[in-house]
Amino acid sequence: MLKSLMELREEAVEQLKQLQSSQELNDFKVAYLGKKGKLTTILRQMGKLPMEDRPKFGQVANEIRQTLEENLALALKILSQKEQTVKLQSEKIDITLPGYPFSAGTMHPITLVLREIKEIFIGLGFTIAEGPEIETDYYDFQALNIPLDHPAREMQDTFYITEDLLLRTHTSPMQARTMEVMAPNLPIKIIVPGKAYRRDEDATHTPMFHQVECLYVDKNVSLATLKGILLSFARQMFGPDREIRLRPSFFSFTEPSVEVDISCFNCGGKGCHLCKQSGWIEILGAGLVHPNVLRMNGYDPEEVSGLAFGMGVERIAMLKFGIDDMRQMFQNDLRFLNQFRV
Repeated sequence: MLKSLMELREEAVEQLKQLQSSQELNDFKVAYLGKKGKLTTILRQMGKLPMEDRPKFGQVANEIRQTLEENLALALKILSQKEQTVKLQSEKIDITLPGYPFSAGTMHPITLVLREIKEIFIGLGFTIAEGPEIETDYYDFQALNIPLDHPAREMQDTFYITEDLLLRTHTSPMQARTMEVMAPNLPIKIIVPGKAYRRDEDATHTPMFHQVECLYVDKNVSLATLKGILLSFARQMFGPDREIRLRPSFFSFTEPSVEVDISCFNCGGKGCHLCKQSGWIEILGAGLVHPNVLRMNGYDPEEVSGLAFGMGVERIAMLKFGIDDMRQMFQNDLRFLNQFRV
């Protein structure tokens, strides 16, 4: 039986030299080393040997198995390299040519405008503050002078999570949160960029939108201060020839409250389709911080005053880039987004 092992070894080594493909090598492995292979079949007969001959037989069998496995691995490596070389030579592809270029991405129009807004207000001495998007009813409404039964709540169709938790309807809650933490220190001079949520969806509204809130609290802050800040912003964002005007309005957390218009940058104030022949375009709402808001958040309205305003980033982007439907900014259409490469 030992002689059969040695003959098997010579037969296998000789056959290995003649194999020409990876498939033939795999077939060889099954034929000699598989569960029903020739070497395995001989090993199963070891029980017929006398006890004293079995160790020697097992040692020789293991050496033959190790030799065949090593030679098989080496042959497989050599054949794989040859097959790869043949394949590369047969394919009519120049692998030394550079690959096809991929077009780089670009900033989203909202990101571009938001960065510009931040740069403008940082240049005016403001710092950036951020707050939670899941807000309590107290900070979203009550701390901003909008009690539970106040009709102003009807202006905001809100996403409620529980009776007391909601997706914030504006970035204004950071007014109350900041004053609460800072009181009685002065000045407070922040902008709050971030997402807000309301159940609106049409050409000029989406359920999720971006806002930038501004809060400035100090001594002797007035409407003149507000107008100066907004005029500087309008000219940096829309051009040095822009003018602004303030129209009376109503917001629960400011008094007095104003709507802010800029002179039309399309017609120079003469009247066109963009400004609806008025010469003015509305861009944001603003006002002086309501005394109740100052008082509820730790400041004496007899000693200090403040201004606040909020703008929709999508609204600014639509005006700046001439976009006529806000929903285009959220549809991921490359034909639209590629227009904003910088």
